This record gives sequence, C-alpha cells and structure tokens, in this order.
Amino acid sequence: MHLSERTWTDAADAGTDLAVLPVGSTEQHGPHAPLGTDVLTAEAVAEAGVERYDGEVVVAPAIPVGVAEEHRQFPGTLWVSEETFRSYVRETVDSLADHGWDRVVLVNGHGGNVDALREVAGRIVRRDDAYAVPFTWFDSVGDHAADMGHGGPLETAVLRAVAPELVREDRIDEAREGASDGWGEWVSGVNLAFDSAEFSENGVVGDPDEGDAERGEELLDLAADALAALLDAIETRDVSRPDRR
Repeated sequence: MHLSERTWTDAADAGTDLAVLPVGSTEQHGPHAPLGTDVLTAEAVAEAGVERYDGEVVVAPAIPVGVAEEHRQFPGTLWVSEETFRSYVRETVDSLADHGWDRVVLVNGHGGNVDALREVAGRIVRRDDAYAVPFTWFDSVGDHAADMGHGGPLETAVLRAVAPELVREDRIDEAREGASDGWGEWVSGVNLAFDSAEFSENGVVGDPDEGDAERGEELLDLAADALAALLDAIETRDVSRPDRR
C-alpha cells in the first residue's frame, strides 16, 4: 500500500505493522544522471522489495533531501543539516507508528545519510514507540558493492533499468572523462577531502559505462531479496527492549 496513492479510509484498513520509508537525496550525479538519482533508486528498491515480500507493507512517500553538503559546489544540489535530517526522519517514523505501523525500514539510497540514519534509528528504538532500522541498498548487492562510486556503474545501471529516459546517454563519455577513480584523497587511512569537487571534476566517481540495464536488473533483484528477508526478520522479531542488568 502506497500511502500517497490511497485514501485515509484505505489506510485505516491496512492489516500490518510494517512500513518502509524510502530516503534519498537531491544532489549532483554528474552530467549524465538526474539530481534525484538517490530518491529514484531508493524508491525502486523499496518497491521491488515490498513486491517480493510475502505480506502487506505500507510504503511511505520518500524523503527527497538529505545530508549532501559534500556536493554543494554543483548547482541543483540541496541539503539539510544532520540534526534537521534526523529530526525529520524521526518525526515521520513517529507519525507512521501513531497509526500502528511501528516497524519501519528506512530504505536509503544516499551514502551521506548512512551515519545519521544509524544514529536516529537507535534513538527511535531506545526512546520512542517504534522500531526502525536503516537499509542502504548498495550495501546489499554482494560483490557489486565494491564498484559503488557516485553516478558510477551501480547507480547508472539501476537508472538504466528503471528510468532509462532520465539517463543522458550522449553525456556518458563526458561523465567518464571527468570522473574520479575513487572517493576522496586518502593518506594514512584519513580522507583529506570533505567535498566531492576536491577530487572529481564533474562529480562522478567510477565508470558509468560499466553499468548497463542488465546489471541494473541484477542489482534490483539482489537488493529486493535482501529487503524482503529483512522485512521478514523484523515482522517476527521481539522488539521489546532488554531489562536493565
């Protein structure tokens, strides 16, 4: 059940306590991929995982702006502070829980959100009347995860599978030429760079041409299987908090 497509009377009839909340970002993804890539991929994975899950799940509207100041030099990028982001996620989960959907998977499509999501999920579980866990789709795709960049092969592959009309194919060569091979500038295990413009000419990390639609379908299958398994585990989990020792 997608809340944005249903009436309140439909929502009242939902017979589940499970929900997914897609979380993304509106930020540069090079000259070839749309600013909404992280939202589109999070929604696609959420949709595929819910379809694969053997049960009912409420799908909340996606949160489209996240922790993305690292891309601030590129026009169109939007961002909020970690504090604002965590508060928004927490209050959204609280509103879901108020209607009985108190077991929530935060389906994430943006690397910059990871730390904040883990922190706020812990706060929700410890302090609120809900249970929430973050799920970042590109961490759940097996060996493919090693190729995760930014506007690179994995994200481009999923876009080519679910929204090929949004990929500017005539700019792929430009994206490759201005791309970085890796994220950041590392010395002694420390990333010296804070913004992507410090190490990538056009914001791309990795080769987008290595991500075709067939690979995108495989990535969606892997992520959907992982999300469905997670939903199954959460649906049966005892989420009461341990007693003080």
